[in-house]
Amino acid sequence: MFSSAERESAYVIDGLMHNEVVKSDIHSTDAFGFSELVFAVSHLLGFSYAPRFKNLERQRLYIFRSRKGSDRSAWKIKPAGYADDEIVIQQWDEILRFIKLKEVTASDLFRRLNSYSKQHALYQALKTFGQVPKSLFILQVIDDPVLRQAIEKQLDRIEHAHRFTRAVSVGNPREFLQAEKEDQEMAEACKRLIKNCIICWNYLYLSQKLEEIEGAATRQVFLDAVAHGSVICWQHINLLGEYDFSDEKLQDNVGIRPPKLTP
Repeated sequence: MFSSAERESAYVIDGLMHNEVVKSDIHSTDAFGFSELVFAVSHLLGFSYAPRFKNLERQRLYIFRSRKGSDRSAWKIKPAGYADDEIVIQQWDEILRFIKLKEVTASDLFRRLNSYSKQHALYQALKTFGQVPKSLFILQVIDDPVLRQAIEKQLDRIEHAHRFTRAVSVGNPREFLQAEKEDQEMAEACKRLIKNCIICWNYLYLSQKLEEIEGAATRQVFLDAVAHGSVICWQHINLLGEYDFSDEKLQDNVGIRPPKLTP
């Protein structure tokens, strides 16, 4: 959890490096998670960074100064600035030291760099280096409709998950009623537990339905529907009811069989 006054971009690398469940090779965010520093660090760490730009036409493209004398009259897309490769070369050892420093989180390092003057040499070098993969990515997005569709699809899933979070929240889902950080983390953990319970139930229900299907064709249709849909579904859950978790009432009325446990 972090303050709403901070940009999300400082925490993108934290999410990639410390996620022990899903190992990503490409990551998408909206405009609030974008910065040249994230492009630089994600590229050096081996992640493909694919943000969704709100106003793509306003993004600046960069080129190396060695191409300064080339004829651009036939270029349909022209760069708006030059990437200063000299400062990257000068600060290359510091950049590698920055990337390999694992004792602190990337968000702490970004926050420290942002607290310095914008003329800080390492800050300028990382930003300049990030202009290169950013420019290449923009050209790829313009030229590759499959990539654009993949980014939109992924972020639509994220927005769907946000709607799920708001659905299970009580009161104003965008505000914490707790004042202390520990209480806020406990409230967030409870919300996550409820969401995981609903998703787990959905998986169990779909798994049993899949076992009951007879016929390869019908089974494949069902699998395709699940693959192109989302298990994050809550319309069948009464989120405003009263729940009794006593042993007498805690009974399954849908018929989901318990999982088979191997000895």
